[in-house]
Amino acid sequence: MKGGATRTWLFGVLTVIAAAVCVRLGIWQLDRLAQRRTQNAIVRMRGERPVVSVSALQRLDTTQTHWRRVRIRGVANYPAEVVHATRSQAGSPGVHLLTPVRPLDGAWGDTAVLVLRGFVYAPDGRSFNREAAREADTLDLDALMLSFPSHAPGRVQMPTATRAVRVLDRDTLSALMGAPLAPFVLLALGDTTMTDILKATRVPPPSLSEGAHQSYALQWFGFALVFLVGFAAFTWGPVRGRGPASDQ
Repeated sequence: MKGGATRTWLFGVLTVIAAAVCVRLGIWQLDRLAQRRTQNAIVRMRGERPVVSVSALQRLDTTQTHWRRVRIRGVANYPAEVVHATRSQAGSPGVHLLTPVRPLDGAWGDTAVLVLRGFVYAPDGRSFNREAAREADTLDLDALMLSFPSHAPGRVQMPTATRAVRVLDRDTLSALMGAPLAPFVLLALGDTTMTDILKATRVPPPSLSEGAHQSYALQWFGFALVFLVGFAAFTWGPVRGRGPASDQ
């Protein structure tokens, strides 16, 4: 009897711990949902602001212009182009084209503006027809301003391709392109439907959906409830089973 009570007590402690972990994970998912909603609100607010010229970005704080819509007209330096390798779009493997562009207004001087020009199909995530993927020498684009991501540890350049990178590192890209780069990336906007696998297809802007955080939170809370109900059934069942026997 004493051993059975000890096992029940230990089972109860483990059940409470498991339920508490599930509740904590559910709260974490709700926190992520709140962060996602806050970010989406900022993206919508900045997307509704007037379009700015790329020259105006010199006078603005990049932390306040992230997600702003930008207009750029400049000369593309295709020979200096680098690719962000092993990307995918609509389920197809490929690369993102990173093209240095010199604005025609001359506001940035010798500094080039990095334009994420689009996605090109590449079965191995690196190789494609660079000539076919070119556009006009002078690009006139609507774009979305993005900040360079934080530097990630590890090798930036692909070991099997000379002009391909794993992550968008400003210093590495500047060295590969032979020119200083502005402290932001412009995501070219336009048709994101792939009609020709040799041509550049615009990359969709970041999604404003809320993701699956709410459903994940409900699942974790549901798991916590299952643990608690299961423990109650485990302990209450034997008590009910002994009831009639004790009456006799």
